[in-house]
Amino acid sequence: MEDHFVQPHDLPTWRRRSALRVLNLFGWRLRFRPLPGPRGIVVVYPHTSNWDFPIGLFGKWALDLPFRWLAKDSLFRGPTGKLMRYLGGEPVDRSTTSGTIERQAERMLAADWYWLAITPEATRSYRPNWRSGFYHLALAAKVPLVLVYIDYPSKVLGVVDHLYLTGDKEADMAAIAAVYAGHQGLHPENAAPVVLSEKRPG
Repeated sequence: MEDHFVQPHDLPTWRRRSALRVLNLFGWRLRFRPLPGPRGIVVVYPHTSNWDFPIGLFGKWALDLPFRWLAKDSLFRGPTGKLMRYLGGEPVDRSTTSGTIERQAERMLAADWYWLAITPEATRSYRPNWRSGFYHLALAAKVPLVLVYIDYPSKVLGVVDHLYLTGDKEADMAAIAAVYAGHQGLHPENAAPVVLSEKRPG
């Protein structure tokens, strides 16, 4: 666990060093291992608090990696739209679900660099399983996962664990659960079990 910790003096720019120092100021440490390629999916778990977003955002700035994330298109209307895009957001039309996975896979593969951050719980409240969109998207695009944890007991933001899915759901989810074992969100009672929903998105 003591490997891959990033220190401010390791970073080449003032902006990146400053972002990491803000995390350090609040007691957080950052672990990072280079991403396994130019495209993939960042799975963030557990997600049980609004505080997860600023912690993840400062980690993103410290690493200077333009991770993207998806949100409903209505959030991108008006003056907040530019801010959402600046922070890495991309609008999704949820009025139609047919072919969503395939369209997103095509968009990902058409880009030179495309890492998409997803919170598979999709809510900070308890739910009995993970939404399966990230799993089907990774298989459709044939891209790896980076399993990110925000561990509140140790105050570590971990961006070190890589996984290639096999298509065997039981084995894949067991491997994912093994990575996240022992890591807790701010409200661990709200963390969803690492179990994939049977419902496949469109």
